[in-house]
Amino acid sequence: MISPETDPRDVTRILFQDFPTWMLVVFYAVAIVAIAVFLYGVWQQIRKYRRGVRSGAWAPFWSRFGTMWETVLSHRTIKRRARKAGSMHAWIFYGFTLLFIGTSTITLDQDITGPFGIHFWYGWFYLAFGTVMDLAGVALIAGLLYMMYRRKWLKLPRLDYTRPDRDASDPDYDRSDYRREDWAFLWTLIIIAITGFFLEAARVVWLMNDPEVWAVRWHAPVGTALAYVMMGLGLGPEGGGVMRMGLWWFHGILALTFIALVPYTKVKHIFTAMGSLMARDPKGKRRMPETDVDADRIGFSRLTDFKDKHLLQADACTKCGRCHEACPANAGGYPLSPRDLVLSLREMANDKLSGATMEPEIPAIGEGVNQIRPETVWACRTCAACIEICPVGVEHLPMIVEMRRALIESGDFDPMLQNTLKSLQKSGNSLGETKRKRPRWTRKLDFEIKDARKEPVDVLWYVGDYASFDPRSQKVTQAFARVLNAAGVSFGILYEDEQTAGNDVRRIGEEGLFQMLAEANIALLDSCEFKSIVTTDPHTYNTIKNEYPEFGGEYEIEHASSLLERLIREGTIPLPRNLDYRVTYHDPCHLGRINDGTEPPRLVMNQLGVDLVELPRHGHNSFCCGAGGGRIWLPDPPELKKPAELRAAEAAGIGGLEVLVVNCPKCLNMMEDGVKGTGNEGNFRVMELIELVEEAMGLGEEPEAETAPEPEPVEPA
Repeated sequence: MISPETDPRDVTRILFQDFPTWMLVVFYAVAIVAIAVFLYGVWQQIRKYRRGVRSGAWAPFWSRFGTMWETVLSHRTIKRRARKAGSMHAWIFYGFTLLFIGTSTITLDQDITGPFGIHFWYGWFYLAFGTVMDLAGVALIAGLLYMMYRRKWLKLPRLDYTRPDRDASDPDYDRSDYRREDWAFLWTLIIIAITGFFLEAARVVWLMNDPEVWAVRWHAPVGTALAYVMMGLGLGPEGGGVMRMGLWWFHGILALTFIALVPYTKVKHIFTAMGSLMARDPKGKRRMPETDVDADRIGFSRLTDFKDKHLLQADACTKCGRCHEACPANAGGYPLSPRDLVLSLREMANDKLSGATMEPEIPAIGEGVNQIRPETVWACRTCAACIEICPVGVEHLPMIVEMRRALIESGDFDPMLQNTLKSLQKSGNSLGETKRKRPRWTRKLDFEIKDARKEPVDVLWYVGDYASFDPRSQKVTQAFARVLNAAGVSFGILYEDEQTAGNDVRRIGEEGLFQMLAEANIALLDSCEFKSIVTTDPHTYNTIKNEYPEFGGEYEIEHASSLLERLIREGTIPLPRNLDYRVTYHDPCHLGRINDGTEPPRLVMNQLGVDLVELPRHGHNSFCCGAGGGRIWLPDPPELKKPAELRAAEAAGIGGLEVLVVNCPKCLNMMEDGVKGTGNEGNFRVMELIELVEEAMGLGEEPEAETAPEPEPVEPA
């Protein structure tokens, strides 16, 4: 407490108390050098980013700035699926921020307003300041200790920097320097924080006989408690003074060194992460970047083809490994880790773009040191799990697609993909079928489906390739037609004029073909009269909803699950049969994670009476079946694990499971193979959500459980 007799201006801390002039000169000289080193490093980083293509990603500035601060202050992206680590990071963030503000406050009082006789760091403000700084220091140390424990004892696989895209013999295989950098970062911060407390304690012991200091000692509770420990060990004022002087210099030089090294070390993520969060595209999961197909160069083949925001995002990466852990390709043993891809970009940029001069041609893709290998780029499923989970807004997927564009342009891709592209160009579908076969599935129906090219309909059904041609998916397509017909929906299809919407075409990097398909499809849709579009294919849904608008195709579109949910809720679809199945549900990436369509399918299942048991990874955290990004058109090496098999094995862990429900033609195809590949075809079956609805409505064929048993085969004599 400040006594009434005490002048509040005397209740303060004299920053350079008992310092000779030469010490002040040395300190300010070191501080100026540290700031100069810091500013040069900042310029070096800015110059590096400016050597990328200007993206204009920070406009509109103020709305992005506000969103960024909301994300940073709430820590919501860091807490996602890692609440404890996120909370501890928040302790570090807020503790560090308050201590930084406190140091800046002292600098303001001492060096900026002080020379003009303006001081404010005294009295009640000083006392409150000391308490807040102590609490901030405790929070910082507690958070850092947890992060140390997490790295040393929990040994999380995602914090192992072993590269899946390199062999041990490769010169860029070893990334142990990152591990050392992580520990140096943690130890430096914690030593700065701890020495700050000991410095505070030493000052209390040194000035214990000064009544103005001793009377208000408990405004800094941690430092004062340490002071009592020191005194209990025999430390007196003289020893406290010596200790205070030594700690002052050690703490100060270490803090200034920390500041100087910010632009050159992991510490810069404090700033680059905020820039990355500002620059990220809110629709980065849903739409791929626009490009001029008539340009001389397409895609990212050189390092300087990357945009400035991508170079910034490479520096923003904290190596947390969440994308590494979420990636289905990496889980299956493929040579792709989104984290390592971004780190390769970072290392290449630091090596090639940070100097005063740079090489005119810097290949980003290749077999050289820090280059990104083609097989790494082609392993991606474009499921966007990496973007979804990244806490600092790194956009891995658009970078991968841009590199694929460059590989397509140079002809560096699998010959089987070439055959698919030829089929798409010739017949508008990826299965190599003629256009006239597209509507053949309608022949098994006992009613006619309207031709949306010739007559108005309320709902235009964009069927899609697999739903039209794949024999297993055709059964689902016919079921959906029967459901819509029974519900009295006025719907029609485009018959043989329908082509693939182009989602996977764009994601394999064939931008020219995608734009050709999009423009032709938009022209066809614009010639028809309808109110809305529906599709059972999430890939088609995503592209028409999110990518066609950039080509002038603005339509109201919904996925089949959303339409079914609404029809059931409105009573248009009667459900006389209660399905007594124990089921789990696999969220399609393009519906759930990419387009937030997680609730409608579950609301439908709630109305069907099934017992839904969620998979460990579900909703936005769903694990990809492996079909996306054109990978369904390419064979998987037999020695690697297929994502669909990993997913089927996950489902097999649910006791008593009868049905694995899917909601996408490609997922249906992949998951049935996954169930067979894991030997679970006798344990549970794969069904489309539409098939469950049809069964509950009593349409189509009788369910298996109600059919007469097959006669036992007679063995030959």
